[in-house]
Amino acid sequence: MSGEAIHPLQAWLLAARPKTLSVSIAPVLAGTTLAWLETATVLWLPAVVALVAALLIQIGTNLHNDAADFARGADAPGRLGPARAVASGWLSARQAGMAALGCFALAFGCGVYLAWHGGWPIIALGLAALASGWAYTGGPRPLAYSGLGEVFVFLFFGLAAVMGSFYLQTFRLDWAVFIAASMLGMQAAAVIVVNNYRDLDQDREIGKNTLAVRLGRERSQVEYGLLLFLPYLLLPVLHVLTGMSQWGAALPFLSLPWAMRLLQRFATEPAGPVFNHILAQTAQLQLLFGVLLSLGMML
Repeated sequence: MSGEAIHPLQAWLLAARPKTLSVSIAPVLAGTTLAWLETATVLWLPAVVALVAALLIQIGTNLHNDAADFARGADAPGRLGPARAVASGWLSARQAGMAALGCFALAFGCGVYLAWHGGWPIIALGLAALASGWAYTGGPRPLAYSGLGEVFVFLFFGLAAVMGSFYLQTFRLDWAVFIAASMLGMQAAAVIVVNNYRDLDQDREIGKNTLAVRLGRERSQVEYGLLLFLPYLLLPVLHVLTGMSQWGAALPFLSLPWAMRLLQRFATEPAGPVFNHILAQTAQLQLLFGVLLSLGMML
């Protein structure tokens, strides 16, 4: 669709990258459900506001990324990924940048309530999330250009989102929520691995030193496999720490065949547009894993 005229609403929707927004949903769901498992109650308003804030930060990061990558020459005409709104001329860099600031401002507004509810730990977490969302592709040393993309996603769409959601419900943390957060964070980081593996050759040419550029293709395949499958190995640990039923702890294994199929495709398909489908399905796998984990906690 690059270069074609499209409806403005479709342009904004594509710029938000809806196929990966589930990366924000799964950790909030898991953190809130784990809190319910331990307290038998759910504080719905903090849970919903946390979810909205997480989505706004992700959308804002995506919009900022769209504008910043275009400015740095990362979205050249020959890129293998989906068409980008700014590079395709559907939105101006200023429009995308201002929309990103708007999303961050709305997320900050959500954070005001969450900070009132959860206190200084939530203030620190919210400010760090907003700053990192901007720094992902902004500033003199963007995280995405320094091999830290996976670390950013693991920290903020894993540890921060799950543990923050849990804390808003319970006002404490424990090892069980850390394990659950690590599981969701690893599979979220796998989405970035697919993106960077697909774009490895072009990123190397423009000096975008992603972890895939640093590791090369073979070791990136190992990285992807570890991020996909380590969460399954941690399920018995979570079972022991939470006391969830054996059937509940086993429920996420229903997604294992899909994970195996994704790794097989990742390791054998040549880098190209097919990785756009693998990327979307990796995000969907993380959502399915999170939903099954949450359902398992209810059994």
